[in-house]
Amino acid sequence: MAKKRMEILAPVGTPEMMHAAIENGADAIYFGVQAFNARMRANNFLEKDLPSMMERLHERGMKGYLTLNVLVFEDELQDAARLLRSASRAGVDAIIIQDLGLAHLARKLVPELPLHASTQMTITSGESISALQMLGIDFERVVLARELNTFEIEEIAQETAVELEVFIHGALCVAYSGQCLTSEALGGRSANRGECAQACRLPYDLIVDGEKKEMDDLKFLVSPKDLAGYEQVKKLRELGVSCLKIEGRLKSPEYVAATIQAYREAIERAESDRSSTISAETYAKLESTFSRGFTSGYLGENNHQIVVDGRSSSKRGPLVGEILGFEQDGVRIRSLQPLKAGDGVLLESKGEEQGGRIYEVLAGKKKGEVVLTFRRGQLQNSRLKFSGGVWKTSDPRLEKELRQSFEGENIRFQTPVHLRVIAELGKPLRVQAQDKLGNTVEVTDEAVTEKAEKQGLTVETLRDQLGRMGGTPFELGDLQFECSEPLMVPFKRLNQLRRLVVQALTEKRKAKNRGRVEVVDVLALLAEKKSDSRASVAENRHLAVLCRTLEQVEVASGLNVHTIYTDFEDQRFHEQARELISKQVFAPATIRILKPREDAMLRKIVRAKPDGILVRNLAAWQVLCSAGFDVPFFGDYSLNVSNSLSAGLLLEAGFQRLTPSYDLNFDQLRGLLGTIYTSQFEVTIHQRVPMFHMEHCVFCRFLSDGINSTNCGRPCEKHDVRLKDRKGYEHPLKADYGCRNTLFNAVPQSASEYIPGLCDIGVEKFRVDLLTESAEESEKLISLYLGALKGEVEPSSIWRDLHAASKLGVTRGSLDQEESGKHSSLYQLPGSRSRIS
Repeated sequence: MAKKRMEILAPVGTPEMMHAAIENGADAIYFGVQAFNARMRANNFLEKDLPSMMERLHERGMKGYLTLNVLVFEDELQDAARLLRSASRAGVDAIIIQDLGLAHLARKLVPELPLHASTQMTITSGESISALQMLGIDFERVVLARELNTFEIEEIAQETAVELEVFIHGALCVAYSGQCLTSEALGGRSANRGECAQACRLPYDLIVDGEKKEMDDLKFLVSPKDLAGYEQVKKLRELGVSCLKIEGRLKSPEYVAATIQAYREAIERAESDRSSTISAETYAKLESTFSRGFTSGYLGENNHQIVVDGRSSSKRGPLVGEILGFEQDGVRIRSLQPLKAGDGVLLESKGEEQGGRIYEVLAGKKKGEVVLTFRRGQLQNSRLKFSGGVWKTSDPRLEKELRQSFEGENIRFQTPVHLRVIAELGKPLRVQAQDKLGNTVEVTDEAVTEKAEKQGLTVETLRDQLGRMGGTPFELGDLQFECSEPLMVPFKRLNQLRRLVVQALTEKRKAKNRGRVEVVDVLALLAEKKSDSRASVAENRHLAVLCRTLEQVEVASGLNVHTIYTDFEDQRFHEQARELISKQVFAPATIRILKPREDAMLRKIVRAKPDGILVRNLAAWQVLCSAGFDVPFFGDYSLNVSNSLSAGLLLEAGFQRLTPSYDLNFDQLRGLLGTIYTSQFEVTIHQRVPMFHMEHCVFCRFLSDGINSTNCGRPCEKHDVRLKDRKGYEHPLKADYGCRNTLFNAVPQSASEYIPGLCDIGVEKFRVDLLTESAEESEKLISLYLGALKGEVEPSSIWRDLHAASKLGVTRGSLDQEESGKHSSLYQLPGSRSRIS
């Protein structure tokens, strides 16, 4: 059986980008409206535009997927429900969703609307998909995490019948999507709400064992190069991947055009079993439209030396020369690629960057050398050394060529229509047509066919007359002619039949927008929720402590805490922790991410004989449930519970306790807890926020010559490493037992001042997370919070005491609305430079 053609899914943030996607042959686009999407900085579309957008897409044989890929708060569920109904009525082909509660709502409210699980859901294994099915949510497609290689994708494909979508080109996030809290922690701008501040693109110093490591020009330590998976397309097709996704809703129409052209070419080569090696011309086109340097990302071998270069975080384009020296208003370079007047270039040396448009290209004194001149005063030669690179950031000639592929109203991209023509003497001529989407129509002539006196109607004549489909979305594909004797049909009638075929197919495509109905009233669905909110009393309040060292466990076990969570880099410590804990509930934490064949990582947790397990991902929950492991499950913040629908799903599935998402401020948390069982929630009141959670290993990349854990020498076990930002804050870096890195906030967050308010709304379970605290620091910190919960310590005194004990002080964290945005300036991208981008 022939493989189904892989879909090319293009990013669209503006009408012009949509036009570029249509005229360059994308199979589908994904886009957002003014709310609930993960690219709030894009122009986006309006809800009222949905019907006309979908009609246009369907008329061209394309699909449109609406992104609702953010967390939804309790007071937003009504608006989200309205948008779901609007999408269904407009004929949207699928919704891309992150929030479990919103997915549950969609299944109830618009069951006819297909759902795609966003990459923000952190789908990393077949168990992740099975877990969603266990929760009763039927996803037609899942968008896999970008950190999976082709071997892992193959295993997932073998374990599920659900369609798989894979990112193939564009920006790589350094953190797992849906698991990045950096913008939230430092600027009140949540990536889970479409407001990523791109802290990964900023420079950092590497602090190793308290000393700054000299890194030459390496300073963008967590800024990945861009993904270009052209050469993996053939393999992905063999694995049965349904869709190749291009990142870039904030990029340009030219970028959309260039990437679609490239990956259509790659799919065609794969289908004809040709080499998937990318040509120099295609590579240069992709580089010129947008590139931070290309990598195959994690699709190939897990190589930490290639994903992050470290020298730059901004668009550069292709490397076109090497700086040799400077002249007045010009620079002498060794040319690697031809340059011309009008091209934009970036000049870089030892981290210093500047540039602009070339005014003139002059021949140099030596072969292979040229002199680039610029407007007077545009370059500051004193800021650059006599060495470095030259990158082409803008190519007007290429941009014009790409714009010509979609500018104007003319239809450029056509899809094949297969025709079957049936001619019988004395009967009307019939034409049956089928397009690439499987739409079929049949049209007939009003007149009857007559016997030909000489040569009758031929396949060649039909192909010539019926194939004149210029100016329409169609072109003639295969043509089958069934006729038993010579017959005559005038050209005028053939032309009319051609017009009827185009009209009928167009109407058949547009009819997709009709007939959807509302099924459930969201008010009735939300009314099913129950609440036990009431003021808690001191006797019922208890504290859980998350420990990351055995020393911390020993301290916590000697205090009156209710639960001890353990989170070790070495899993063997869980069994040792078990021996230290006698009166408290002992609950080891699962790994944050679970990939194929990593379920063995859960065995050491099980061997430690826990009283419960802190579950950090749905895949781990599915594995433990399937194994029949019968202990209480406590859902961690990483499950992203932000509304009563997502909470209800997990509680009904057997979770006994949930820690709400760290994206919630106090009012949003109060809105959630006022609608569902408050007694089953545990609120974190002290922690260092886990910001980036990364497949990228900073230890391996910058402290070893190895490519991954097989040959890196395990520097994570030998050194204390911190990343120092531009404001002087040193953020601790830790590796877990899956060799994934987490960067923690340098500044602890305390919600001590919110304890009375949380108690007033019925919260009884509180949590403190330790990281690097010593035994003495741990005992003091835990004792202060225990006293506050009993009413023996004034919450404001905790603030003062912790501030005095910490070098960096303490921020109130995401629960504090007044603090939101306080540090936002810390994570704005560097100011504009003199360059063309």
